[in-house]
Amino acid sequence: MNGRRVVVSGMGAITPIGNNVSEFWNGIKNGVCGIDKITLFDTTNHKVKLAAEVKNFDAEGLLGKKEARRMDRFIQFAICASREAMKDSNLNVEEIDATRFGVIIGSGIGGLETMERECEVLMQKGPERISPYVIPMMIGNMACGNVSIEVGAKGYSSSVVTACASGTHALGDAFRLIRDGYQDVMLCGGSEAAIVPVGVAGFANMKALTTSEDKKRASIPFDKERSGFVIGEGAGLLIIEELEHAKKRNAKIYAEIVGYGASSDAYHITSPLPDGSGAAKAMQEAIAEAGITPDDVDYINAHGTSTPLNDKYETVAIKKVFGEDTKVSVSSTKGNTGHLLGAAGGIEAIICVKAIEDEYIPATIGYQVPDEECDLDIVPNVGRNKKLNYVLSNSLGFGGHNSCVLFKKYEE
Repeated sequence: MNGRRVVVSGMGAITPIGNNVSEFWNGIKNGVCGIDKITLFDTTNHKVKLAAEVKNFDAEGLLGKKEARRMDRFIQFAICASREAMKDSNLNVEEIDATRFGVIIGSGIGGLETMERECEVLMQKGPERISPYVIPMMIGNMACGNVSIEVGAKGYSSSVVTACASGTHALGDAFRLIRDGYQDVMLCGGSEAAIVPVGVAGFANMKALTTSEDKKRASIPFDKERSGFVIGEGAGLLIIEELEHAKKRNAKIYAEIVGYGASSDAYHITSPLPDGSGAAKAMQEAIAEAGITPDDVDYINAHGTSTPLNDKYETVAIKKVFGEDTKVSVSSTKGNTGHLLGAAGGIEAIICVKAIEDEYIPATIGYQVPDEECDLDIVPNVGRNKKLNYVLSNSLGFGGHNSCVLFKKYEE
């Protein structure tokens, strides 16, 4: 589909392996694992002991005590990531049409920490003790709402809730708004902070989380011994804009977005389609929109959650698009970061952009035992230097949501 060209001109990240894009990307390249024992709550009575927490995050120091206390952790992450993205893009809202500057931030769960805490207050102390800020701290759109206020964006403002596909859907929807002429600049991605007792217990009791206590063998995508994902938290946001708009203000252009695909499995609330056709459809749409063939794709950042079903069926989906004997490089960086749920697509989009910029394919770390049902080139344990022209990012969410964004090395 023809339309205006859309480029990436800024990025911001709060992650389990670094609280800015530079630290985060260096952690990816150096094989850093951000998984460790949960410190955010007492896990004595919990089966799951590990998570990928954001570390050394001083919300009050970054946001001020008053503001920090009025924001759930997922909103705090989004605000800090947005500040970095704005600074990185050198975007001055006073010098652009703010009504054509929008925000879309996805979150799978929203303010779960606030919800859990205030339910305890209600039960123990009664309704009069509930915080008057509980609703604007809890509802899922408030990362987007607060960021819009923070950056002065007066254009399209929305929040996507498609579980683990939220961040990629946010990016793809923002891409289309610019491509089709509705907006000139978008701040988009995902934010999540669900490492709280009810979140961990809920995922654990549905058998989605690993109970491994070995942080090096907990999140092991495509490994035969994988037993579930490791929950993570953080935010990944990107500034994307129409090419001429970016050039006019002499913005740095990191990469171009050239394709987006989205589909629904319409199959099961948690399991992907066994034949991979839903995820395959999303990839096919992104590739077709770019006007290329699967053979042109150099690297796929897979959803790769380390759950038995996801990795198996995502392999099937990739083969459906790229061929049974495909040699395309595929890796999952969730061994580094855990699974950031609604924020996964945001940080993984940043990984794709940095991979193109640095000509480097990240590894799937922690891999030891090959799985004959996941027999892709998963770049085990050691990354590779390679020139990358086209890079695909996959995100698949509970409910059967599939989303895929295709990035291209920028050329005039």
